[in-house]
Formats: sequence, structure tokens, C-alpha cells
Amino acid sequence: MKLVVCALDDVAETARRHRPNGVVSLLTNDQTPPPIAGEPPRLTLRFHDIAAPREGLIAPDAEAVARLLAFAEARGAGETLLLHCWMGISRSPAAAFILACAAHPATAEGEMAGALRRTAPFATPNPLLVSLADDHLRRRGRMVAAISGIGRGRDSVRGSPFVLA
Repeated sequence: MKLVVCALDDVAETARRHRPNGVVSLLTNDQTPPPIAGEPPRLTLRFHDIAAPREGLIAPDAEAVARLLAFAEARGAGETLLLHCWMGISRSPAAAFILACAAHPATAEGEMAGALRRTAPFATPNPLLVSLADDHLRRRGRMVAAISGIGRGRDSVRGSPFVLA
């Protein structure tokens, strides 16, 4: 599966260029998923980009991770999945990392995180989302350690679209 990641403002152009077979929108309650030509199947997950639960904000949860994985599993191996969040820096790179780890269980998590860092030097994957996926996929902390190992991404106002192969 080809994983294409971008910020909300880049969705239309990125979708035009990559023609996704599915879209994952990672947004807050007050954000509207953008229209996409051809209207491919879409999963919208609504939570804030927070590293730990906070009063008044919606944290990602185990159900969100299960829905993300199920949506991706329903796509064919040769299909393209577009993942986006508001800035393309934290939630959508985390989702791409999670899906890459799920799709390649024999590949070391550190290798996946390294590929993410090389492809998207600005990415700072949401640690709570990664932790929830680590539990769901029974990785015993390896996904969390891998993301911690690559550290915070380069400072950026908004991420650039990228493909995690």
C-alpha cells in the first residue's frame, strides 16, 4: 500500500496527483473534511493533536486506532491511501507510521521510524497515537521507542506532502 501524507491545505492537489483509493482525515470536531474528486472511501477520525489526555480536548483512543487499522486493511495491497491532518506534521505521520508497521510486521520499528525521518524530516508523530497502536499491535513498546529514537522533527509551520513507501 502506498501511504501519501499531507496537510489539510494540500489535500486537493495531493489527491489530484496521487488519485487515492481511500482517505483518512485526522481532524478536530470543528474542522471539515475537504472534498476530494472522485469521492474515494473516507475515514474521518476526530481528536486533538495532544500527547496526553487534557481537560477540554479530545484525545486519540484505542477505538480510533482500531478504526484506522481496519480501514487500511480493507484497501488492497496495491492501493493508495491519503492521510491528512491539519498541518501534516504529527497526526497523519503517526498514522502512516502505524500503518507501515502493521503492513510490515517483520520490519524493525526503528527501521520504519528511520524511513519516516528520512522522508519527512519535519515529522513529529503524535506519541499518544503511536503508544495506542503499539498496544493494539502488541509491539511491547518498540513503536514508542522507535519514534522516541528519531526525536522531534525539524521546526516547520506546515509539513510538505510525502510518500512513505
